[in-house]
Amino acid sequence: MSRAIINRTAETHPLTWRLRDDQQVVWFDEYRNKNGYIGAEKALKNFNSTEIINEVKESGLNGRGGAGFSTGLKWSLMPADESMNIRYILCNADEMEPGTYKDRLLMEQLPHLLIEGMLISAYALKAYRGYIFIRGEYHDAALHLNKAIAEAKRAGFLGKNILGSGFDFELFVHTGAGRYICGEETALINSLEGRRANPRSKPPFPATAGAWGKPTCVNNVETLCNVPAIMEHGSEWYKGLSAGKSVNTGTKLMGFSGRVKNPGLWELPFGITARELLEDYAGGMQDGLKLKAWQPGGAGTDFLTESHLDLPMDFPNIAKAGSRLGTALAMAVDDKINMVSLTRNLEEFFARESCGWCTPCRQGLPWSVKLLRALERGEGQPGDIETLEHLCKMLGPGNTFCALAPGAVEPLQSAIKYFRSEFEAGISEQRINNLKAISGIQPNLLHERW
Repeated sequence: MSRAIINRTAETHPLTWRLRDDQQVVWFDEYRNKNGYIGAEKALKNFNSTEIINEVKESGLNGRGGAGFSTGLKWSLMPADESMNIRYILCNADEMEPGTYKDRLLMEQLPHLLIEGMLISAYALKAYRGYIFIRGEYHDAALHLNKAIAEAKRAGFLGKNILGSGFDFELFVHTGAGRYICGEETALINSLEGRRANPRSKPPFPATAGAWGKPTCVNNVETLCNVPAIMEHGSEWYKGLSAGKSVNTGTKLMGFSGRVKNPGLWELPFGITARELLEDYAGGMQDGLKLKAWQPGGAGTDFLTESHLDLPMDFPNIAKAGSRLGTALAMAVDDKINMVSLTRNLEEFFARESCGWCTPCRQGLPWSVKLLRALERGEGQPGDIETLEHLCKMLGPGNTFCALAPGAVEPLQSAIKYFRSEFEAGISEQRINNLKAISGIQPNLLHERW
């Protein structure tokens, strides 16, 4: 058992301190006995909407879905016009990024923490209805959330005139059909409305015209689960949780998967280094294996190398190294794995999950898979690597309708950057020899060219 679990306290682990050692669900009575809904009571009785938004903004809470945008700032973008009285808050629980499993823990074992977070957030946003959009494969999480919602209704924390505040809030669980693209907030909204899960053109942004054309705010599960503790203990306390000089505040669910000795998930302060996460918590690599590369936060982040392990695990430091913190659930790649095969596997996933709405994503990702398969079989042609690099640029930020394709090419572009020789090894020698015979190029010049 890792020390992160042994030393869990309310003062240091606001997300996970209530977890049971037997991994059973924390239902309403136990949740209340562990200070549950204290933050909600404080928010609804002592704060108005603007004050809650300012408190969350002052806390420095960033979105935990991967982008890291300021939560309080996002909330403040909702219109202040009281005449627009139909508003929605949506929880993005469509956790389908390969290697990511943090939200599942919270929903399966602490469903009331998410419900409390959504209640406070809805009150701040003046949203009368909320939806938890959860991936269809999370059967247990959906069952536990529905049961917890029923418990909260019976206790008066959902429904009409909650805690005598005059605020009404209804909450529903909506299971998706299993599409990665639904992690994009406007595709999620389309799917919730019963439409095809394609991203929408922005502007207008969801805060102006979201679900059913009404002002809508979409937040990640982990993001919303941070709100109760902020309201209970205050923004200054929350800012003091991060380690060292990290500019990010609070704690973060972090993990390591791959062939490490102790793969898992831990709540840790922002600023802890990747080396500490790998060695002290994940136990280091399995015997006989060496670390070759690692992804900081999900399949759609750039690979980094062992030389980057001493970076603090926060948004700006990982970005400076050329990657993204993303979900902060890292994947270790050992020295027995071929990077061409690994990236081909990742690109196949992203190509399959593309909604097909824009040409670069619809055509470019399958093209990258085709080239990677050829390189993997040793049947690549001179120029294939350069074509892959060109595709990475053409599918980059600003060239596609949403962020799926830019995220998809991050592991590919970084794998070529750090492990180009493995891609070059997939180019057929026979094809090179044929090119020599046709072009008359000298061997040394040929290698420089390709």
